[in-house]
Amino acid sequence: MNKILISFILIVLTTLIGAQDFDLYEKYFEDSTLRIDYIHSGDAGTESFSLVEKFKYGTWAGSRKNLIDNFNNGAYYLKLNEPNTSEVIYSKGFDSYFKEYQTSKDAIDGKVKSFEEVALVPFPKVPVRFTIEKRQDDGSFKEVFGLNINPGEDSFNDLQIDYTDYKIIKSYIGGDPHSKVDVVILGDGYTKDEIDKFEKDINHFTEVFFSLEPYTSMKDYFNIYGVLNPSEESGVDEPRAEIFKETSLNSTFNSMGSERYLLTESVHAVYDVASAVPFDAIFIMANHKRYGGGGIYNFYCTFTSDTQFRDYVFLHEFGHSFTGLADEYYTSDVAYTDFYKPDIEPAEPNISALLDKDNLKWKDLVEEDTPIPTSWNKEEFDLLGYEWQKERNKLNNEIAELKKNKASKEVIEAAEKKYDMLDKANTEKVVAHLRANEYYGKVGAFEGAGYMQHGLYRPMLDCIMFSKGVKPFCDVCQSAIRKVILHYSED
Repeated sequence: MNKILISFILIVLTTLIGAQDFDLYEKYFEDSTLRIDYIHSGDAGTESFSLVEKFKYGTWAGSRKNLIDNFNNGAYYLKLNEPNTSEVIYSKGFDSYFKEYQTSKDAIDGKVKSFEEVALVPFPKVPVRFTIEKRQDDGSFKEVFGLNINPGEDSFNDLQIDYTDYKIIKSYIGGDPHSKVDVVILGDGYTKDEIDKFEKDINHFTEVFFSLEPYTSMKDYFNIYGVLNPSEESGVDEPRAEIFKETSLNSTFNSMGSERYLLTESVHAVYDVASAVPFDAIFIMANHKRYGGGGIYNFYCTFTSDTQFRDYVFLHEFGHSFTGLADEYYTSDVAYTDFYKPDIEPAEPNISALLDKDNLKWKDLVEEDTPIPTSWNKEEFDLLGYEWQKERNKLNNEIAELKKNKASKEVIEAAEKKYDMLDKANTEKVVAHLRANEYYGKVGAFEGAGYMQHGLYRPMLDCIMFSKGVKPFCDVCQSAIRKVILHYSED
């Protein structure tokens, strides 16, 4: 059979499969969004769910072809089942703030805490069963919440949101939301007097986004919006410094007890503001100059607008929230206890427990002469990293005390300038140290990843998921990102 005929057959088959997938969408869904707001509660050993509200609104921003999530990533999966046949007609993996809380000391000590969460699915035409399943240690999933939804009999609320005072920016539009990755960047801690700054920041980060592969070469696969519901006060909460702001999304440093971890627990408010535009993925851009951010898979990510490493944080955190990439670093303090287990292969595509080195998840990218595991000057790197960690914590504590004690603006700015200078110098040392390795730029299995000094491995020595600074995603991360972009954009 000649190559032309084979190519023709593949095109026909692809078209038929795509048509069948779209027929599935047409059979079961209408072009609207079902939003399910719920509360997720518990401690390290327990969890429960309680429904808050169901909304019907807008258009469906996601693909009408790729309804099933086959990435096998995330601690949870939400699913819609056709009740008569139990056929899964929609699914999506995700992580949650609650899951991170379960690994904290408070949760281990039995303190029950509640978190707002949201599920977005295409609005069904027929009765469906909505479920949330949780990943077990053996990789299987167990149902932890279920809800029967009957569009003909159930009541659904309208989103009663007044967008009059919002600033909405179409920063880059590649096409129809159904066939694009729709990204919304929400502003937090910007007042009405700072709308011009918000617009300037949106334009800057849109340029940054498309400056890095694979986003550069896949630019036309995206729509990017900026949405601002102005805040009463400028900035966001800094609990260690006893600074609290009245903002529209309630973003705060010191989440999970980590001074640079920036999150919000007001998730329902976040989705309210985001509903001003079609969206698949959410950024929260905090109007602040301190280093901080966070990213939770298929949930949201945050970053601060004015830190010297703002471009890095912006790109790094989206790697978590959009693609489900793991943190590859391990010398920085985190608020988790046993977030990963070295005897269980992580779900994330860019780290491995190397339980079977002959079947490494990214083995197709490893050259024959690269040893697995791959040696590198880890001992020297670890000394450098842990020494800076102690110094960094000391400097940040000093700055927090100055702010708490109402020191003068000049004194605080001098301390912050000193910190920035030392942080930049350390970052340059790290880059130079990594570049000196024999296998720099090669794909292998380098020990040290996922907050663990030993027992977990990353694909390349350096990556934007490993160390600070605007640098490429490693080959494995780029491959994973491309697959997710195509999942959302095929229609």
